[in-house]
Amino acid sequence: MTVPEVLTASIRISAPPAEVFPYFTDPALIVQWLGDWADLEPEPGGGFAIDMRKTPIRGAYVAVEPPHRVVFTWGVAGRDSLPPGSTTVEVRLSADGPDTVVELFHYDLPDDQIDGHRSGWGEKLAALAEASA
Repeated sequence: MTVPEVLTASIRISAPPAEVFPYFTDPALIVQWLGDWADLEPEPGGGFAIDMRKTPIRGAYVAVEPPHRVVFTWGVAGRDSLPPGSTTVEVRLSADGPDTVVELFHYDLPDDQIDGHRSGWGEKLAALAEASA
């Protein structure tokens, strides 16, 4: 049995973790870098809903540990190949001097979704760095 690949991405941001963390939990901030619309309930079991260029991302928060870690499920409403809540995204924020290192881990993606999500997360983390710095 093979172990599924875990997509990883990271970026350094010129701001402390306490300033970066809300960009994963505040609807007004998350739309500055990740989507066009958001309805978030940042507590374990709370809803995670974002529309990204008309793609309805749906899931739920699993862990919310300010300012160092947030975990939420991820999937696309109406898409059988990646249904809502079928994958998990873990974000770890670590202080490095005055900066934050953001490490993102996306688990359980189908093999045919990994490359697209890898490039997408790279673009979105760059947008997060711009929005939060």
